[in-house]
Amino acid sequence: MKRATIAGILTIGASLVAGAAASAADGPTLAAVKQRGHLSCGADGNRPGISAPDAKGEWRGFDVDFCRVVAAAVFGDPTKVKFIPLTTVQRFPSLQSGEIDVLSRSTTVNLTRDAALGFDFSPVTMYAHTALMVHKSLGVKSGKELDGASVCVPPGSSIERNVADFWQQNKIKYQPVVIENLKELNDAYLANRCDVVSNFLPGLATIRAYQAAKPEDHIILPDVLLKEPLAIAFRQGDPQWKDIVTWSVFATFEAEEKGITSKNVDQSLKSSDPEVQRLLGVTADLGEKLGVPKDFVYQIIKKVGNYEEIWEKNVGKDSPLKLDRGLNKLWRDGGVLYSPPFQ
Repeated sequence: MKRATIAGILTIGASLVAGAAASAADGPTLAAVKQRGHLSCGADGNRPGISAPDAKGEWRGFDVDFCRVVAAAVFGDPTKVKFIPLTTVQRFPSLQSGEIDVLSRSTTVNLTRDAALGFDFSPVTMYAHTALMVHKSLGVKSGKELDGASVCVPPGSSIERNVADFWQQNKIKYQPVVIENLKELNDAYLANRCDVVSNFLPGLATIRAYQAAKPEDHIILPDVLLKEPLAIAFRQGDPQWKDIVTWSVFATFEAEEKGITSKNVDQSLKSSDPEVQRLLGVTADLGEKLGVPKDFVYQIIKKVGNYEEIWEKNVGKDSPLKLDRGLNKLWRDGGVLYSPPFQ
């Protein structure tokens, strides 16, 4: 009898421990964000379609929406974000110092930033590559023809390094024109202060579509200088915050795969699909394990959208950029995006 009683107590105790482990207490970043009442997001501010205030001062763009995704997960309100415009030089010190909670600024995942700078990254939000744009009047069809060209590049970026590597690999020379402020850099290219401007592909498409007086006078060359997997960056050492950002991004992938959009998410709450029921918090409280509300995925999709919606309105067919998704399609559509199970 005593053995049975002891066994029962141990079983109850184990259940309580398991239950406690399944619930997430507020870690340092989440606690700070909640106390402040908003998410602090490092952004660009000079790339329409990617990250920039509109004529009314409202921040819009692909990177902006992924900050709003995290805010929607935490607060149920995607407007509870303060955007901090940062240059390529300012962005990492601002993240390291704690001035910002996340950096959503077309930031490439690489080994040094992970292992040496102390950053973690969300799932890749955009698979891009470093490219070159030239004045059509140059009459070139490849970067290999640009011996002696002047090239506008931002300092302290992977782009600056990629340009140097490309010219070295092809045994040609170039003159770098290094300008920290992105708007000033783009203006310098458009004013013919340099022959070439280098950036990741969507960034070049932004310059051509939004800033060039005659977009047809500028050609994006086919050269791929380096693959650029772009993601949200945040400080290491807070596993709960990493989980919140990670699964918030995955939620946009999974919702697209399940056909859940901002327009039909309310109807999807009545779905008989058990995966949809778990995802939207109808039959499971997965949010509790992260320390966010039960309906965090519902809030993300209802108030920001799934991945397809975020892509198309900012950089895809419904935007002036009209970029093809390429690798940024779901796995079933020929791309590489998919989410682990929400279980």
